[in-house]
Amino acid sequence: QVQLVESGGGLVQPGGSLRLSCAVSGSFVSIYDMGYYRQAPGKQRELVASITRGGNTNYADSVKGRFTVSRDNAKNTVYLQMSSLKPEDTTVYYCKVTYAPRIGARYDYWGQGTQVTVSS
Repeated sequence: QVQLVESGGGLVQPGGSLRLSCAVSGSFVSIYDMGYYRQAPGKQRELVASITRGGNTNYADSVKGRFTVSRDNAKNTVYLQMSSLKPEDTTVYYCKVTYAPRIGARYDYWGQGTQVTVSS
């Protein structure tokens, strides 16, 4: 069983920045992919950015050049640095990790989400 502690959401003006973080704790052998998704009301949850254990990243086209995902494997934490924020970035952001509770097993686990609001 793992626990995810998400932090960093809030209200910011257009053009501003926020940094989200998601720390993993609990019992696991390894953490593989880590990342963030978002889901606007009435829409499907979509990938924002993800990062592999080795540091390979993947971004949604809508955030390329504005958001940066990173991770600290020693702290089991993933970060999403969001810059040049736009009102359309407003929604709930969810952390997702893929982890191994034991050798040979692999599961996804979602955080509870953190609200990001971009408004003047």
